[in-house]
Amino acid sequence: LLVNLGQCDEAVEQYKVLNAASSSSSPDNQKWSTAEQEAMQCAHEIQMAEQAYAGEDWDQAVHYFNQALSHVEQATDLLFMRAQSLYHTQDYYGAISDTGKILKSYHNHLEAYQLRGESYAKLGELELAVNHYREGLKLDPEHKGCKAGHKYVKAVTKKTKRGQDAFEAGKYDDAIEHWWSAIKVDNTNINVHRSILLKIVTAHTKAEQHDQAIQRAEEHVNNRESEEGLTALGDAQLAGEMYDAAIRTYSRLQEFLPQERKGEAQRKVQEAQVALKQSKEKNYYKILGVARNANQKEIKKAYRELALKWHPDKNTGENKEEAEKMFQDIGEAYEVLSDKELRGKYDRGEDVFENQGGGGGGGHHTNPFQFFNQQFHQGGGGGGHHRGGGGGRQHIHFRHG
Repeated sequence: LLVNLGQCDEAVEQYKVLNAASSSSSPDNQKWSTAEQEAMQCAHEIQMAEQAYAGEDWDQAVHYFNQALSHVEQATDLLFMRAQSLYHTQDYYGAISDTGKILKSYHNHLEAYQLRGESYAKLGELELAVNHYREGLKLDPEHKGCKAGHKYVKAVTKKTKRGQDAFEAGKYDDAIEHWWSAIKVDNTNINVHRSILLKIVTAHTKAEQHDQAIQRAEEHVNNRESEEGLTALGDAQLAGEMYDAAIRTYSRLQEFLPQERKGEAQRKVQEAQVALKQSKEKNYYKILGVARNANQKEIKKAYRELALKWHPDKNTGENKEEAEKMFQDIGEAYEVLSDKELRGKYDRGEDVFENQGGGGGGGHHTNPFQFFNQQFHQGGGGGGHHRGGGGGRQHIHFRHG
């Protein structure tokens, strides 16, 4: 029983008494002798574990606690010291497992709530972390460790939310500033840092700050390769028109993923290959100045602004020829990207128009002036266009000032 409770020193003394009281030839003597040896081994391992623990030699502490705990069934103090040692070796899941066992038997173990909260926080699981801190504070509202942990999580959560709100409002620079502020609450929390860094990459991309987006994504990958990091880096490279680099990154992602998901990465490789091909031809996304994943509302807005800007009736001076070319390209780009079927072909690298000969423009499409009138006077936009070369130029009168 003493060994089962982790009191192996006392167990050794008890077995010595039993051995002394029994005859050397009796069956009990052999049994007590074997049990004494096990208790001595257990006591030695506990002593070594506690010495390593006191000296903050965490790897050795984990090693000896593992050995000692193999002899016992219930020893909360040893289990908690192992949990602390696991935490310091960055085995946060191990610490969570051990503290979970403790809390299952001892619901009021404040230090276990604190350590479990800290382990979840280190994994970036902030909601689970704050839940454990709250449980601890219910037992002792002034518990120093749980108060500090709760304050940290709330600070990071608040700053992260401010960043998300700014991002959704299109204030990308503000979002980036808030997210860096969240990271700086504790620069040592690598998983929180990595999670927020991916948000920063996305914001830089949205702000068309492609060099910064790629730099931050590379930092994420260089720290440790992951599916999320490689995807973010490839996406940033694709948005920054670094197509060859994006192909390499997505290829690496393909190697990184399990067999059943390699197709996802392969589709991204193909997307980058198509973008590379289109970059050497007529790039409709670039013409309209929108991202490749732009929605129909963004595409329509870009078309309307550019078509008004470059309409030949507004450009009758020296740039008349340039304006007519731009106006035609803008109409062609919108015709394709606003049509689901045509956009799908374009995104797959297929010829969009018949007899196109190489993809990316130069085919048979709607007269740009007729198309302009359809969009501005018939509420058009978004699929179902009647393609055909008919219709002459129609003039629109613009008001100035």
